[in-house]
Amino acid sequence: MSLPPSPRPLRGPRRRSLLASAAGAALLVGCTGGSDSDASGTGPSAADRARARAARDSEALAGRYAAVIAAHPGLAERLGPLREEVVRHAEAFGGERVASPGASSAASSAASPAASASVSPSVSARAAGPAARDAGAVPADEKGALGMLADAERKLADRRAGALLDVPGETARLLASVAAAGAAHVFLLTEGDG
Repeated sequence: MSLPPSPRPLRGPRRRSLLASAAGAALLVGCTGGSDSDASGTGPSAADRARARAARDSEALAGRYAAVIAAHPGLAERLGPLREEVVRHAEAFGGERVASPGASSAASSAASPAASASVSPSVSARAAGPAARDAGAVPADEKGALGMLADAERKLADRRAGALLDVPGETARLLASVAAAGAAHVFLLTEGDG
């Protein structure tokens, strides 16, 4: 018994299916049977080190998003949801819990428009470390600013995908998921540039 042909003409894989396939492949490669503890018993495990670095990287990326939103308020609606997802990634890796944009940030939002675009005082302070030079150098044009974010997302997603083989199961699955989300962010940031 043969199946009827698909009503949709085949034009090659869609971007969504490519992203899903890449995430699935990365997830399969990253899954190991090892435990999340260090074999020597001294110092933090590989998983702990990877999670701490991933949290710092996400916090720094959230700082970049905040800097672009502050420099280009017209992009806030487009970038806000992506920045919020990056903040959730930092939290998933064990980063500082970010206060919801409620009463605690209302006073700081009234103080300056840039404060409302910040992640939180503690996350912004950490993100202001090495990434401050990069976040402060937001291109003057919106397209350049979006390109800067897309480049940062791409590099971070690639680094996380490359780290999958060095960490055990659950951490590898989380890294793979967040790397796939970063790849989706790259698409959303560059959508319409072609």
